[in-house]
Amino acid sequence: MPTVVFIHGLWLHSTSWNAWRAFFEEAGYTTLAPEWPGIADTVAGARANPDAIADHGIEDVTQHYIGIIENLDEPPILIGHSFGGMIAEKILGLGHAAAAVAIDAAQIKGVLPLPLSALHSTLPVFKNPANLHRAVSLTADQFRFSFGNAVSEDESYALWEQWTIPAPGKPLFEAAAANFALHSPAAVNTGNEDRGPLLLIAGGKDHTVPEVITKATQKQYRHSSAVTDLIEFADRGHSLTIDSGWTEVADTSLTWLRKQGL
Repeated sequence: MPTVVFIHGLWLHSTSWNAWRAFFEEAGYTTLAPEWPGIADTVAGARANPDAIADHGIEDVTQHYIGIIENLDEPPILIGHSFGGMIAEKILGLGHAAAAVAIDAAQIKGVLPLPLSALHSTLPVFKNPANLHRAVSLTADQFRFSFGNAVSEDESYALWEQWTIPAPGKPLFEAAAANFALHSPAAVNTGNEDRGPLLLIAGGKDHTVPEVITKATQKQYRHSSAVTDLIEFADRGHSLTIDSGWTEVADTSLTWLRKQGL
C-alpha cells in the first residue's frame, strides 16, 4: 500500500496532521508529514524562530518534498491543504505521486477569480511589500476570518493557539503574480495525461480559498483525460482539516482513494 505524505500549508504546523496520520495508519497506510524547509519540529520551536521560515518560495518547497519522495520505495499518495494542496498538484503533475488530494488548494497559474474574501485573508502579508522576504504571523482575529469563520469563536481561538506558526510571505506574492509571469512557480502541468488521479476538495464557506477558485482550478485540468474530481463541503471553512469536523473530510478522502484502487 502506498505511503501517504501530508503537506501542510501556510500558518499551520505539520503536527496539525497528527489526527489524519492516525486515521490513515489505522486504515493500513504508512504516513509521513514533513515540515516545510526551515520549520522546527514543534509549534513552539517554529514560533521561536520565524527567520528560519522566511523567504522559502513555492519551487523551494516543491523540490524539498520531491527530495523526500525520491527516498521512498514507490510514488506516494499526497494529501495537501492550502498551499500544501498546490504543492501536491505540482508534484502530481510532474509524475512523482500515485495520486493527490488537494484540500482548499491555493490558486495555480491560470486561475483568474480572486474574490474579496481571499484578498482580505492575505492582507496581513500584502500590506507590507517587505513581507516578500519575511515570515508573518496571524493574530487570533485574522485567523478567525481566514480559517475559523465556519466554527465557533472559541473553537477558532483554540485552533489558532494550538497549531498556528509564522509563514513565509513569498509563496503568496508568487501566486498573486502567477498570471503575469511567464515561468511562474505556481504553474502546474495540468495537461499531463499520465498522472495519477486528483481529488480537489472545496469548502463552501472558505474565505481564504473560496469554492470559486477550486472550481476554476478543476477547469484548468479539462485538457487531461486523467481523473480530476471535485467534492465540496458546503458548510466548511479553511480550517476543515483541523477543526471538529475533520473526520468527515478524512473519511471522504480515504473513500475516494479506495475507489481509485489505492
